[in-house]
Amino acid sequence: MAITEKPGFTFDPYSPAIDADPFPAYKVLRDEYPCFWSEQAGKWVLSRYDDILAALSNWRVYSSAQGNLVDEFPGRAGSTLGSSDPPRHDRLRGLIQSAVTKRALDHLIAPARASARTHLDALDGRNSFDFVGEFGSKVTVDLLFHLFALPLDNADEVRRNAVLMVQTDPVTRQKAPEHLAAFEWMADYAQDLVRERKKNPGDDLLSNFITAEIDGEKLLDKEVQLTVTTLIMAGIESLSGFFGMFALNLADYPEARRAIVADPSLIPDAMEESLRFNTSAQRFKRTLTCDVELHGQTMKAGDAVILCYGSANRDERMFADPDTYDITRRPKRHLGFGGGVHSCLGSMLARVATQAAFEELLERIPEFSRVDETLAWTSSSNFRSPKVLRLAIG
Repeated sequence: MAITEKPGFTFDPYSPAIDADPFPAYKVLRDEYPCFWSEQAGKWVLSRYDDILAALSNWRVYSSAQGNLVDEFPGRAGSTLGSSDPPRHDRLRGLIQSAVTKRALDHLIAPARASARTHLDALDGRNSFDFVGEFGSKVTVDLLFHLFALPLDNADEVRRNAVLMVQTDPVTRQKAPEHLAAFEWMADYAQDLVRERKKNPGDDLLSNFITAEIDGEKLLDKEVQLTVTTLIMAGIESLSGFFGMFALNLADYPEARRAIVADPSLIPDAMEESLRFNTSAQRFKRTLTCDVELHGQTMKAGDAVILCYGSANRDERMFADPDTYDITRRPKRHLGFGGGVHSCLGSMLARVATQAAFEELLERIPEFSRVDETLAWTSSSNFRSPKVLRLAIG
């Protein structure tokens, strides 16, 4: 491949240094190597906003049918909303969307507030707390279990496996046995849930998936199983990651946080800016169906391409002063929830839940700051979020 690399520059999506701070490398990619071959990943890397948006808008060339995770799980590709192309994707999206009704979103606000209050009550009298372990992940698990009407007796085990599923071994640069085992555990768990709910349907999201019907067609059991498996992973770890990144931004930018405390109506704009500035969904994969010439490089049919959403959201060609967290920006075209036919179906759910939870948090704890200057980050080729975010209260 005719690629001239900057001496000493590589882009390794498995690197702990990239987990900790990908943005300097993203800028080098955008400015000097907008179509880059990563030897460590064995994939092309696109980093500019316009290139990524074009890829997201052209599923015929940039296909998801071989999986959308940088490191895919066996058997998942082609069977979920995120890992399929039209027309199969359209069928799945239509059926799933009919199950995720506005009523489900409206009924999420009160449980989100109640969960937030419960876990904030547990912090009374404390001088500090771990936002991820003691608030963010607890609220997101509560909400997911509420949506699916799941028993809470194994919530910790479900969360542990969901967290493992998003991780990648930074040494072997692939899913380790414990990550694959977590996926298998979650798939078995989802299969048991589907079987039970088919016998005893209720007024919940899982039952809605099973009974959803368009033109006489329903989701297959395997499609329900893998959809539930993916949604549990995303609902727990991805939403919890969004919570964590939003809290991190509000800790690092106290003027923005104080403005929100004074006027909570600013929370929606601040959330959108957090999705742009520090999205937890950093990178996803596509596979080329034909050769593509881009920026002087030839990407071949069958090559895998990493789309760096986190880089696109910091592209100065699209966003003025992109490395500044500005809650008045209103970045309506950010890629924090992806784009094209694969824009995140759960985006409204995530927005509703986050706004409700953070209204409660900021009312109870208006002043907080980060305790640790250096953070430990989840090791993932797709997502980026702190494992622990210790906040001092007051």
